[in-house]
Amino acid sequence: MRKLTTILCAAMIIIPNFASASERIEEILPDAKIIGEGRLTYLLWDVYDAALYAPNGMWRDDEPFALKLSYLMDIEGKKIADRSVVEMRHQQTANEVQLAAWHAQMCKIFPKVQEGETITGVYTKNKETVFYKGDQEIGRIKDPKFSKAFFGIWLSKDTNAPDLRRKLLSGNATQMAGKQ
Repeated sequence: MRKLTTILCAAMIIIPNFASASERIEEILPDAKIIGEGRLTYLLWDVYDAALYAPNGMWRDDEPFALKLSYLMDIEGKKIADRSVVEMRHQQTANEVQLAAWHAQMCKIFPKVQEGETITGVYTKNKETVFYKGDQEIGRIKDPKFSKAFFGIWLSKDTNAPDLRRKLLSGNATQMAGKQ
C-alpha cells in the first residue's frame, strides 16, 4: 500500500496540469472571459488554436488581455520568432533596427514547442508583454511598441489573418455594443 501511495504521488507531480494555463490567465487577469477562438491553418497544416481572453469579456487594445496559442505541431522557437518578425514587418509599426532587436529578444524567450503545448502572451497594465509556456513564465519584453506590434499580428485591422482576427474578436462585448 505504501508503494502504491508513493507511485500515485510521483505520478501527480509528473503528469502536467492541463487546466493550469487557463488558471494562470485567471490569476493574471481577474474575471477573464474568453472573447473568441480560432485556428490558424497555413496551406494544409493546422498550426495552432488561438484564444483571446479579457476581463469581463471586454477586449480593448490598451487594457490588459491574454492571447493563448495551443500548438498543433512541433515548432522551433527561432521559427516562431522569425515568423513573428515577418508579421510585425507587415504591420509597418517598426523599423528594421527595432525588428532585429525584438527578434533577438524573442529568440531568447521562445522555446521549442511540441504538439499540445501552449504559449500565452499577456499584455499587462504596465504595457509590457509577459510570455508563459504552460503556466511557467518564460520571459517578458517591457516595450509598449513591441506589445502593439506583437499582438497586432492577430488583432490589428491590417493582420494577414483577418478570419482568425474576426473569430478572436467575435464575442467582444465592446464590439457587439458598436464601440470597437
